Amino acid sequence: MTSTQSRNPVGGHVPVAGGLAKVGIGYAREMGDETIQVFVANPRGWATPAGNPRQDEEFRATCAAENIPVYVHAPYLINFGSHTEATVDLSVESLRHSLRRARVIGALGVVVHTGSATGGRPRAVALAQVRERMLPLLDELTHDDDPYLLLESTAGQGASLCSRTWDFGPYFDALDAHPKLGICLDTCHIFAAGHDLTGPDGMAQTLDLLVDTVGEGRLRLIHANDSQDVVGAHKDRHANIGAGQIGEEPFRALMRHPATEGVPLIVETPGGKEGHATDVALLKKLRGTP
Repeated sequence: MTSTQSRNPVGGHVPVAGGLAKVGIGYAREMGDETIQVFVANPRGWATPAGNPRQDEEFRATCAAENIPVYVHAPYLINFGSHTEATVDLSVESLRHSLRRARVIGALGVVVHTGSATGGRPRAVALAQVRERMLPLLDELTHDDDPYLLLESTAGQGASLCSRTWDFGPYFDALDAHPKLGICLDTCHIFAAGHDLTGPDGMAQTLDLLVDTVGEGRLRLIHANDSQDVVGAHKDRHANIGAGQIGEEPFRALMRHPATEGVPLIVETPGGKEGHATDVALLKKLRGTP
């Protein structure tokens, strides 16, 4: 784990079972991470565990001292578009927990999936529910050190509320383009949803579309993942950087675009520790700095 002032800090999602600071920081250092993403709860459950104050403080202090941007990924079960009231209620509590824990550990943002309109309901009805239940959580973010809520689009499976760049428009409208609202762009997801990032201008055109939709300054995090499947496959299957259908060059282009200035890259790729370290090193190479 190294301090950086680079254009795009590069790092990965790190395991924290056994201690946020004890395990997470050690793993990040081994990987050469310049930025970190963590879970603060079981990603496939609804539990909202309290943190360990000593681990929290050590983690926050270390990352602050070494200038390491930190992000939290909220649990996967969250869906504010669900037709099931219990799911929506649990989504509210789960996301509130992630936001509050993020503030405690000094995280800059909380990534949440944009969800889907289940039960055959129209998108407009689901988005109205997103507004009703998610906007109050955004309004709770009143402290200077509160994180941003970062919306992550999906690969376009089922009745997804947000998969193409322009889908962020209605989602932002539903949330009044709240000042604490941002975007986490997953390269695998956006490719799988139908944006061809390959070719001479594929990445630039996609990023231009995103900025046209939500405005400048909303892109605050990038999940840098290659895709096992072809463009438009609507399959969320990550591949190591350069080993999938996207290839290396679009990631180089990503780190040259004005919209990504200062935006960290997090890898969520296969291969465990070895795959993680290889992808972090490759992205640093493509960035053009050590």
